[in-house]
Amino acid sequence: MRIAIDTQPGGAGPNEDWVAGTPTLAVVLDGLSTAGLDTGCRHGVPWYVARLGSQLVGALPDPDTPLTDGLADALERVAALHPECDLRNPGTPSATVAILRERRNFLDHLVLADSPIVFEETAGFTVHTDLRVDAVLPELRAEVEQYETDTADHQAALRRLVTEQRQTRNTPAGYWVAASDTEAAAHALTGSTPTEDVRAAALLSDGASRLVTEYGMATWSEVFTTLRTGGPQELIANVRKVEATDPTGRRWPRYKSGDDAAVAFCQW
Repeated sequence: MRIAIDTQPGGAGPNEDWVAGTPTLAVVLDGLSTAGLDTGCRHGVPWYVARLGSQLVGALPDPDTPLTDGLADALERVAALHPECDLRNPGTPSATVAILRERRNFLDHLVLADSPIVFEETAGFTVHTDLRVDAVLPELRAEVEQYETDTADHQAALRRLVTEQRQTRNTPAGYWVAASDTEAAAHALTGSTPTEDVRAAALLSDGASRLVTEYGMATWSEVFTTLRTGGPQELIANVRKVEATDPTGRRWPRYKSGDDAAVAFCQW
């Protein structure tokens, strides 16, 4: 498996996405925004995603280890790295997870929250993603989206949304992300696909996938063409060009003018 990767911040702040690849494994993490609220952790989201990503790569060298077991092990190990922090805080640093592993004649995938894995197959494209978060608090999401990005009203509405989301995060009534509780791993969506059925695959944080899913400014076919000709860097550049035409979120309401973006492009 040949992997090309890139990640870039969406603005002046630190990048809260993380991406890595090995000859048999690709991982994309997207750290969840804190909206400036307390997390109970002194380390921050970039620290968390870097440690979680590193632990995932270390937990999955054996192709027979289930991806959910590797994720649970990584979550436990990261929690052990900062026991002095309040890991029971509902806002403890957390992230979406997308993992693709080549195992003999199969591709195993895992998604937890909304960082998709897209397969380019002979008959078209298959998107593996976890959109349970979209069903949570739609009225507060709509409130955020009625304001231009980076305005005081927008920021206040976003804080209200994140505050309420935290109460449903990693609960049966809400949605699941990687945080401090290993139980989240059991709620990830997984599957296996014969390698012969897949021409290429892309793992993307939603800061990159939104070119298709939110903005509608490209098809998956066009995305994979870009990835083949210009790689992940060019795909992220295309996202930034689109966002620059709508800096205040009038056309495409969103939480940030530009979100952090990460891409792993896998070929055989």
